[in-house]
Amino acid sequence: MVLGMIKEHGLLIVISGPSGSGKTSITKILRETEANLNFSISATTRPPRPDELDGVDYYFFSEVEFQHKIEAGEFAEWAVYGSHHYGTLKKTLNDTLQSGKDILLEIEVQGAIQLRKLYPDGIFIFIIPPSQASLEARLRNRRTESEDDIRRRLLIAKSEISYINNYDYIVFNYDNQIEKAVENVRCIIAAVRCRVNRYILRQIQKEFNL
Repeated sequence: MVLGMIKEHGLLIVISGPSGSGKTSITKILRETEANLNFSISATTRPPRPDELDGVDYYFFSEVEFQHKIEAGEFAEWAVYGSHHYGTLKKTLNDTLQSGKDILLEIEVQGAIQLRKLYPDGIFIFIIPPSQASLEARLRNRRTESEDDIRRRLLIAKSEISYINNYDYIVFNYDNQIEKAVENVRCIIAAVRCRVNRYILRQIQKEFNL
């Protein structure tokens, strides 16, 4: 046996944060730079954007298809965000974790709370901007949403941030410092991979006759 090569089960890593926090940009950078991380593809009922592909960015389902999968118990988590459903398929997570591979999810707070119940050993990271003013400025700078939409997103953000105590880690994404936020997430993942757990502890005790 070679210590350090042992891996019983993959890590489930969850990233959440309000719209405008930068969680999608952070996840995108990790996807492009972290070869050892697998990324869960969420399912949604919203229409694909022009640059999005089915099975690559999301699994795009109709409302009827999504409802059938809810009834069949195929989702590890699902939630309604805005006027659309979003969810994570159990098979995607379980197949990856049981193979010993780590998987990262970018999901909303409602879904993260459901996942915490199913995967209590998961790592839950909340991305947050430095201030409410910064968050509002980011939403406005997108220039893709109406005033009503911006106000609605700010209210949703306030509600999401109130659940922050359900997460293990908080990462501040300061304006124009996204690489710092990405590096903080990398450090969290690296630390968790080295964390003592019962399985690794048993292997060390066996190897060194403790």
